[in-house]
Amino acid sequence: MTTLGTPLSSSATKVMLLGSGELGKEVLIALQRLGVETIAVDRYDNAPGQQVAHHARTITMSDPAQLKALIEAEQPDWVVPEIEAIATPTLEALEAAGTVRVVPTARAARLTMDREGIRRLAAETLKLPTSPYRFCDSLAELQAAIDGHGNGEGLEGGEGGVGGVGYPCIVKPVMSSSGKGQSKIDGPAAVAKAWDYAMAGGRVQGGRVIVEGFIDFDYEITLLTVRAQSPEKGMGIQTYFCEPIGHVQVNGDYVESWQPQRMTPKALAAAQHVAKTVTDNLGQGVDGQPGGMGLYGVELFVKGDNVWFSEVSPRPHDTGLVTLCTQNQSEFELHARAILGLPVDTRLRNPGASAVIYGGVDAAGISFDGIDEALALPDTDIRLFGKPESFVKRRMGVALARGSAGSTETDSARATAKLAASKVKPRAA
Repeated sequence: MTTLGTPLSSSATKVMLLGSGELGKEVLIALQRLGVETIAVDRYDNAPGQQVAHHARTITMSDPAQLKALIEAEQPDWVVPEIEAIATPTLEALEAAGTVRVVPTARAARLTMDREGIRRLAAETLKLPTSPYRFCDSLAELQAAIDGHGNGEGLEGGEGGVGGVGYPCIVKPVMSSSGKGQSKIDGPAAVAKAWDYAMAGGRVQGGRVIVEGFIDFDYEITLLTVRAQSPEKGMGIQTYFCEPIGHVQVNGDYVESWQPQRMTPKALAAAQHVAKTVTDNLGQGVDGQPGGMGLYGVELFVKGDNVWFSEVSPRPHDTGLVTLCTQNQSEFELHARAILGLPVDTRLRNPGASAVIYGGVDAAGISFDGIDEALALPDTDIRLFGKPESFVKRRMGVALARGSAGSTETDSARATAKLAASKVKPRAA
């Protein structure tokens, strides 16, 4: 039985989010609707989630001393990492000491905070299909990994082999988010530029990169996978899947998504197998027992019936913003319910689509025109995130469009979402 207290009282159930951007904001709202006292933590003041939480705290979350002091002072029941740049060894130590529960687990937060940990787990430990890849610590190593010479080591993942990754290929910092520092290389002239871009876009100075062989996929999906308590007594933790989400990325950053993405039955079964294999492993608690409840965003490449693992986030995914208009329970409600041990419902209510609204200008406290025109379109909605500072390519909001219930057609919803997004005009105040 799950018991929830009253916020701001001695009986309060307290959840702390580490990272309070637009995704964290929606999780906080979902938690508050269930009577949870919320603490929003970010690296800057007035982050979107801080604007709606009971308590707002600003610290450097990658600083072990700051993070430990805050958790011990606030004494939350759960700590929920919402970004990668966190002192995860501190979370592991606090979890092992029984000080706090980490969602889904501190181990999962550590493994997924950088691409090396999760890629080696998926490809080398779990033996799941991935693109060929190498990790590099310098421009020279990157060039050697592409060309297939240097230290003589074979490729990891994919089909293996002793050659280089070759062209085209993808270069990413091992620690980054929302596509920052990611680029596609089509030939030797672009290698140095890609290395510099990765160094600038990573979350740590002097970082490491992963270079991946390019997969000629038909489409890529996010498969939202939920580990939640079964409503049936004695059944323990069960795995639930949302309908697959298709999406378009530009330079690794999501610009539109839709649900459902049509897949062959064989491809869907393969995708669910990969997602369950990864999340089952990440869900292992400190004592190896099942745990790790919450929602995971598993990214996959698909070609025909074939599926390759790409990445996983142990938290709501940006492409899953579309679930705000498609599912009985959005990805944020699913995450909140799973964390608290409550039943979940992953059913699709209707098809739909989302399209990003960019800042368009570099300025603080911008204004938005055209909201009325966007919302005049049928079956649309708008979410403005409330970020205090805008950049030209910063995600400042999202347009949502619903399709007809009972249908699986998403083309019209995609067109409507993109049209609605185009009508919102950010400007410097």
